[in-house]
Amino acid sequence: MKKCYRFFGGFLDTQENWLNQMAQKGYRLIKTGKMTYDFEECQPGEYQYAVEFVAQQSFKKEKEYRAFLEELGYKVFYKNANLNFSVIKLRWRPYGSGMGQISTKPGNYNKELFIVEKKNTGKPFELHTTNSDKSNYYKSLRNAWLATVVMLLAFAVWQFIDKGFISKGVIAFGILGILCSIPTIRYQKRTSAFSVRANIEE
Repeated sequence: MKKCYRFFGGFLDTQENWLNQMAQKGYRLIKTGKMTYDFEECQPGEYQYAVEFVAQQSFKKEKEYRAFLEELGYKVFYKNANLNFSVIKLRWRPYGSGMGQISTKPGNYNKELFIVEKKNTGKPFELHTTNSDKSNYYKSLRNAWLATVVMLLAFAVWQFIDKGFISKGVIAFGILGILCSIPTIRYQKRTSAFSVRANIEE
C-alpha cells in the first residue's frame, strides 16, 4: 500500500489530474482522509478518476446522486475541500440550494467532493455530458468561490472599519480575496461558454 499526503482544497482540476497521473503509474485509490490518499498497486492506466463538487446539494440529493453513480458501476469516495477540526459540526453554505445550504455531521459535513473511479475504457471520463449540465455544474463552482471572495473581502472591510487603518489583517484578507477571484473568473468563463453552446443547441 502507498500513502500520500496532499491537500488540494477547492482546486478540483489539480486533484483530478494528480489522481489520474497516479493511476497511470499503477496506483489505484482505496481510501481517502482529510489530507491522505491510500493506494494499492494495479495495472498502469487501469483506472480513471473524476472529481465532482457536490457541496451545493442537500444530504438527501447527495446520497441519491452517489447511489446513481454506483449503479453505473463507478466507485465513489467522499473527500473534503477544506480543513476543519472544530467541535461543532455545522456549516452554512450560502452557495447551496435549499437544504444544501446547511451541512452537518453526521451528514455531508466535510464531504464537499466526490472522487469517482471507473475502469479505463480509453475514452475521456466525463460525468456531465450535455452543455446545459456542464453550465449548471460550473455555475455551482463559481458560486462557491464567489461566496468565499465576498466573505474574505467583507472581513477586510470590517478589519479596516474596526482598526481605522490598513492593518496586516486588512492586507491578508484582501490578498486572499483577490486570489480566490481567479478561480471564480475561470469558472464563470466556463459557465458562460457552455451556456452559449446550450442555447445554440436549442
